[in-house]
Parts: sequence; C-alpha cells; structure tokens
Amino acid sequence: MDLVLATRLLTKRYSSLTAVEDLDLDVGAGELFGFLGPNGAGKTTTIKMLVGLLRPTSGSARVAGIDILVEPEKAKARIGYVPDAATLYDKLSAREFLEFSGDLYHVERVRRDRRIEALLKFFGLQDRANDFLSSYSRGMRQKVSLTAALLHDPQVLFLDEPTVGLDPLSARQMKDILQDFCKEGKTVFLSTHILEIAERMCTRLGRELVRSRGSPMRSPWASCSGAPSSPCS
Repeated sequence: MDLVLATRLLTKRYSSLTAVEDLDLDVGAGELFGFLGPNGAGKTTTIKMLVGLLRPTSGSARVAGIDILVEPEKAKARIGYVPDAATLYDKLSAREFLEFSGDLYHVERVRRDRRIEALLKFFGLQDRANDFLSSYSRGMRQKVSLTAALLHDPQVLFLDEPTVGLDPLSARQMKDILQDFCKEGKTVFLSTHILEIAERMCTRLGRELVRSRGSPMRSPWASCSGAPSSPCS
C-alpha cells in the first residue's frame, strides 16, 4: 500500500488528561478512510494534530510523505481541512470567501475561478454565491467550507463530522464528490461518531476499541466488514 498518512505512537496530553494515546495509523492513497469513535474520544484532537493545528505531546505523523512537525508549511500546502463547525467570514459573500481562500494557496486566478464556479454549481449554490455568508444555513456553510478545502487540489482531505447539518441530498452530493476525489488517487480522512454514515461513505474504517467512558483514542485499528471493499466504490 502506498502510504499517504502514517502516525506512530501519536499522543496528546493536557495536564492529567490524555486525549490521544499511542495512536498508530496507516492510510493509503485512494482510500476514503473512516475514523470512527464516540463523542469525546479524541477524533478532533487527532485531526488537529494531523493538519498542524495542534502539536502532539509525543509521537510522529507524516502526511503526504512529509513530517508535519518538521515541515508544517510544506505539509499544509497538500492538505485540505473541513472542521466540524465551518469557520467563515460572515461579512463576505461565498464567492469572495472562496476567492480569498484560493489566493491563500496561490491558486492561479483563472483556474481558481473555474473551480469555484464548478463547485458552486455542483452544490447548487450558484444563485446565492453573491449573498453574505451570514445569511447561509449550517448546511450551506458546510458546502462552502468543503469547496474552500478543495480549491487548491489537496492530496489529503480531512473532514471532521462533515455530514452534520446536511440534508440527505447534500450528504449524497458530498459522498459523490469525495468518491471522485479518491478515484484520482487522493485520500480522504473522515471522522464521525455515526457508524451508519461511516459504513455508507467509507472504504475502510478505523475504530476505537472503547474500554470505558472517557477513554483516550488509541490503537489498534479494526477493519469493518460493512465497508465497501474497492476504493471509493
């Protein structure tokens, strides 16, 4: 397997609280990987370490072949990230925000605008593209956040509870675009606490082995027989 994401003994502690402990994880190219665990298990903490927003207490992580601790800027250029609650600039329109996001990643303007229009159309947002984001519903904001994460054509896309606030049609649209993304040999790392969503969307699941309420996220990982067997099918 051509590894795109690998962690070894990844750990995060806050004083006496251990949020993530000794996490060993391997994810390959073209996988839509489901990171499954209950609320409070450390999923968001893990993702924040993998995208360079939070420094681990110990252990290592490589994303897109790059050590996120040694070369964070280089790694971040190959990462797309959609947090559990979309953080957007409410006084900008969706189009203005997406143009700004593309510029942050130095996406060439013609290519940026072409991708923005295509994604806005795909998600049915083209008629609201010039409205302030403050007027958007949670589901619409989630679509804009995903569009921003895809603009620079990342190698790895991290999604933290991405279906929260989405109606069934929007969830299906998200699944379709993520599958197309994986068919290009890219990787999706999706966290969720809902088994049904993970089984429906993902090609492989990593599952926390829960010992008790409040246990930290840890290895080992178990495969889930309910997930599709072929990449992004």
